[in-house]
Amino acid sequence: MQAAIDEARKGLEEGGIPIGSVLVHAGKIIGRGHNRRVQQGSAILHGEMDALENAGRQPASVYRDATLYTTLSPCAMCSGAILLYGIKTVVIGENETFLGEEQLLRTRGVTLDVRHDQTCRQLMDAFISSKPELWNEDIGR
Repeated sequence: MQAAIDEARKGLEEGGIPIGSVLVHAGKIIGRGHNRRVQQGSAILHGEMDALENAGRQPASVYRDATLYTTLSPCAMCSGAILLYGIKTVVIGENETFLGEEQLLRTRGVTLDVRHDQTCRQLMDAFISSKPELWNEDIGR
């Protein structure tokens, strides 16, 4: 989770939204990323999507055996990618500032571990307070 938090901080330092993610297979980080919608002018580069992109093409067995760590509960788009690639385990830093599609993921057999991490929560609380319009854009409001 610390690597995902480091990614979230990197995104914030770049002027973006502090959400980070890493994809881990066999104890090794194979993809890391952070929300880069602002920095790249992207419609889709949420933290999870960036981590998957940076992992590159992988065999289906790698995705099935991987764990995705994310600082924030996955939105509908990121949850769709998790399901598409068959990722079976997701570790979530916090889900209080935003509750994504956790129920959908659970009903489709994904194991979720919500950590209620205070660092993740504080990063999001501060960002949402300082840039509510950007936050609302990011989550489609």
